[in-house]
Amino acid sequence: MVKAFRFCAVAIFFSVVAPASAQFPPGADDKQDQPAGASKNQKAAAPPAAAGPSVNGSWSGEITQVGSQTPYKFEIVINAQGAQTRYPDLDCTGKLTRVGSSKSYAFFVEVITKGQAAKGGRCPDGTITVTREGDGLALGWFGSVQGNTIIAYGTLHKK
Repeated sequence: MVKAFRFCAVAIFFSVVAPASAQFPPGADDKQDQPAGASKNQKAAAPPAAAGPSVNGSWSGEITQVGSQTPYKFEIVINAQGAQTRYPDLDCTGKLTRVGSSKSYAFFVEVITKGQAAKGGRCPDGTITVTREGDGLALGWFGSVQGNTIIAYGTLHKK
């Protein structure tokens, strides 16, 4: 009975650990990732970042905050120099920093420059994820204010 229990425990362990280890490949500090003859302090060159979707342009539309019935106007301008947001209904503006991209999405961190919630305004800093949706730009916004999670979404169109 004890042998059967041990066998089952080992089988369960390997059925969980093997798939999990496949999801998390070895990191740069792992010895097997080092090319032959490379010193321990040398870092391997990082793979090139994914180009991501072409999201440049001036976009506008409405976004809806989860839990709210009333959408509000939203504008975003994305170009090689950076990106800016504007919330005309809330009297807020923001500056975006592109922090990454994948094959389909571009990811930004937004810092509100006018109308900051922390200074009595209506807009908190947050994150924005965008992707092309046909001729439009699908947008998701995520942030937190005083411990409350806020999510907004919408589809924008070129101005």
